[in-house]
Amino acid sequence: MSECTHDCSSCAQNCASRTAPQDLHEKLNDLSSVKKVIAVVSGKGGVGKSLVTSAMAVELNRRGHKTAILDADITGPSIPKAFGITERAKGNEFGIIPETTKTGIDIMSVNLLLENTTDPVVWRGPVISGTVKQFWSEVIWKDVDYMFVDMPPGTGDVPLTVFQSIPLDGIIVVASPQELVSMIVSKAVKMAELMNVPILGLVENMSYFKCPDCGKEHKIFGDSHIDKIAAEYGTRVLAKVPIDPDLAKSVDTGTVELFVGDWFENAANTIEDELKV
Repeated sequence: MSECTHDCSSCAQNCASRTAPQDLHEKLNDLSSVKKVIAVVSGKGGVGKSLVTSAMAVELNRRGHKTAILDADITGPSIPKAFGITERAKGNEFGIIPETTKTGIDIMSVNLLLENTTDPVVWRGPVISGTVKQFWSEVIWKDVDYMFVDMPPGTGDVPLTVFQSIPLDGIIVVASPQELVSMIVSKAVKMAELMNVPILGLVENMSYFKCPDCGKEHKIFGDSHIDKIAAEYGTRVLAKVPIDPDLAKSVDTGTVELFVGDWFENAANTIEDELKV
């Protein structure tokens, strides 16, 4: 039989010469300490993944945990803007120093390295994937209890790189109510199962709009399918987040740390219960 010529780290072939699975995780910086890592994923763009990432980091930070965000959405970074960070990240001979928000959340994003935040990142896949690995291995993450990884949408290069290179303790899948999203969410959930990463639960964003005058809830994007999807895959719904102009404004103005809402309390409880630090 001929020798295996495949790259087993990314190959589905069941070759006879294949050995035990390799550990492809990148090594943390020697000065770093990260206890738990949670990726926030979605099957498609525009569902509010960065909002959920930001809100989860803020909620757990308010509970006394040291939180951090690794912005893995290299071509569409939005985390720094949500927190009002405009300074560029710095480094020394030991590594890259993440920027810290007003309430103490550490953040690393490609927009903290660009001369102008509006400059496009026109890079090919391998370079983008390499940058994500560097954000894990070359940034000095100090005493982090919970790190959230804001992922780009879909199941392509960067999500695969994160799943293989960073030791994830779980993922949160973000969706919106449209019927089409049911199929897209299923893709993200199946990818997590394929990579043997626990699914902590689903978050439905833009679930409804509550009229400020009469209090009635309006389902702008149609009826929700999130409970059915959760039951199908044996997981749970962590939150149903409404369309809230004040929440959207807080992200746009860089004041997400000041917004007060209880929609993410159940999600934070689940993380504290299942991923104790």
